[in-house]
Amino acid sequence: MNTEFQREGSDRPWILRFLGYGLAVVSLVCLIWVLHDFHIVRALHQLANVDWEWVAIGMAFDVLSYIVQAVRWKILLIPFGRVRLGRSIRAVFAGLFANVILPLRPGEFLRSYLLSTSEGITLGRAIGSVGVERLIDLVIATASLAIASLFVDLGQRLQRFRRIADTLGIVTLILLTILVLIILILEVKLGNKPESEEPRTGIRGKLVDALLALHTIGTAPSFYSAVMTSLLMPFCQILALWALMRSYHMHLPFVAAVVVLLIINLGVSLPNAPANIGSYQLFCVLGLSVFDVDSTTRTGFSIFAFLALTLPLVFLGFAALLRSGLSLHTMREKVGHIPGQPQKHAVQT
Repeated sequence: MNTEFQREGSDRPWILRFLGYGLAVVSLVCLIWVLHDFHIVRALHQLANVDWEWVAIGMAFDVLSYIVQAVRWKILLIPFGRVRLGRSIRAVFAGLFANVILPLRPGEFLRSYLLSTSEGITLGRAIGSVGVERLIDLVIATASLAIASLFVDLGQRLQRFRRIADTLGIVTLILLTILVLIILILEVKLGNKPESEEPRTGIRGKLVDALLALHTIGTAPSFYSAVMTSLLMPFCQILALWALMRSYHMHLPFVAAVVVLLIINLGVSLPNAPANIGSYQLFCVLGLSVFDVDSTTRTGFSIFAFLALTLPLVFLGFAALLRSGLSLHTMREKVGHIPGQPQKHAVQT
């Protein structure tokens, strides 16, 4: 058993390293495609005319959106105990920092680990609540994209846009069906049985904890409050992007910020390169192309918005990481050992 664990632990870094290199190549390809028709002199002129008051407003709304996320997370975890809002905010920003500097978006595991250790909630339950968050966000983004398509004149792009919205709608419906079936199966199996208080160890134990968390959160009265709170998060992000568009003197309607943000969020929803670099610019450019913005302005704004929205997360996330008692070195260790940490302790004892 010890040999098997050591082999699993030694294989995992190579797999993650391979995926990291692959994502770096994809990121580079995206950047090359975005920059293929970019006029840097014109872009620098546009940057020199940026209205920094609107930039500050955009940054503030983006930071506020993640505070709202921490509030929603606290509400989702109500069935498992009382979570302090300060700890939830700290864990969210520390996770964002990990996503900025590391590939494959490990911040979701890191924030779950931080909250589980500080608030006495099992790691599986914390990870399950993060899964519920992602599903809620996907449903809201898909529904919003479909609604936005009714109010935007897309001309010849209308058919392609609707095809994308229909595909996302089908994917969302499938995920919802799977989630409902899981909850129903667990409801039938659990019945009125009291939940075991013994901690579950190993990857299988964490998976069982996560599935039970889906069941508990999905059937709790607080779930509906969390869904309503979820609507505030994309609204703040839309206001942030719209403010940045105003600062860049892009005379687009408010609904343009809605469409562009939804395309960006859906495009970067899968784990990718650190800070979504490359993919963020790609989907931002694709979103702006719907509104016939010229290529240099699209590319320049995609880089400008990326930096304006990422830099505050770097500073706030790093401060949250230090407040959590972790350094950059220990953060990398925790991220690498979170999925198999309990199993490792079990082997050592």
